[in-house]
This record gives sequence, C-alpha cells and structure tokens, in this order.
Amino acid sequence: MDKSAQRKKVLALLNKLTLEEYKKKSAQVISHLMEDPAFVAAKTIGMTISAFPEVDTFDLMERCWAAGKKVAAPKCLPASRGMDFRMIEHRDQLEVVYMKLQEPIVAKTLYIKPEDIDLLIVPGVVFSKQGYRIGFGGGYYDRFLVGYQGVTRSLAFDCQIAESIPVEVHDLPVQGIYTESGFINAEAVNE
Repeated sequence: MDKSAQRKKVLALLNKLTLEEYKKKSAQVISHLMEDPAFVAAKTIGMTISAFPEVDTFDLMERCWAAGKKVAAPKCLPASRGMDFRMIEHRDQLEVVYMKLQEPIVAKTLYIKPEDIDLLIVPGVVFSKQGYRIGFGGGYYDRFLVGYQGVTRSLAFDCQIAESIPVEVHDLPVQGIYTESGFINAEAVNE
C-alpha cells in the first residue's frame, strides 16, 4: 500500500474516535511520555500544536509549563518548506494559520535554535515499529530532522502503528513512539 493510501486509511480510523475515546487515549499517551527519562531530563521540548485527530498536545504543553519546562512550537516557512521553532509561554502567543493549524506568532515569540531543543515530538499519521512515519505530506519535519541531533519521540494511537510503511531514502526514523499501550523503542527494533 502506498503512503497516500495508508495515510487515508488511518485518518479514516482516527476520525471515528469519539471525543471521550480521543481524550482518554490522548491522556494515556501523554502519561507514558511523562515517565520517559528523556522527557524528565529535557529542559526544552519542541512540539507541534495538535489538531484533531492527532494526540492532543495542549495538555502536554500545560504540563510542561507546570513542570518548569520550556515549550517550542514550529512556525512553517512555506517559501523554503522549512520551519523555525519559537518559544511559547502561553496560548495567546498562537495564531490559526492555513488548514486550521496553530503556530507561534512571530512578533510575540523568540526563535530557538535546533540544538537548544532537548526533546522533539515529531508528528505523523502512520508509524512503523522501526520509527519511520508517514506525515501529512508537506515534508517539513523530514527536512528539519536532517540537522537535528537531539532525542526524538512521536505520539500516536495504537491504530496508527502499521506493520510496514514505504521508506524513501530521505526518510529518517524517530527514536521511539508512545501510544496508549506504552513505548515502542524504535532504536532497539532497528538494531
């Protein structure tokens, strides 16, 4: 099955989640992540501001702030198809951009260098146990990951884990994936 077909199939499954299921499963995923030693040690965490049906990162953002951690969110740069991460300290520093995505307001946030992000939460639609992912098709994270040296994790629901996905030469795996069932150590699978 090609990437487009797998993306479509998983999005259809995700869109069937009730609000109650979505909130419960998101809370379980976030709870598992918060026990990760990489999360505990991280001072600055990079994360996309989620949109349904992605695992809800709003609760994670609030928990990070409550724990004294810094949160950086991506600002997409369509002209270069790149992205910059910007420090956000509260929700009113976000604005709705294309496709109902929320991103940092440049005038209200500070740029943060990739090497200052300790833990990067990488979004996606479909994941393999090897840490490869099918995103939403823009390639923004693929380009960013090329120069990122920190710890990578993804948040997903069990139904987003596939036995296999097509892998292209430019695809880079994340080091681990959290679902409501627990942790998938992609680095161990790849050994």
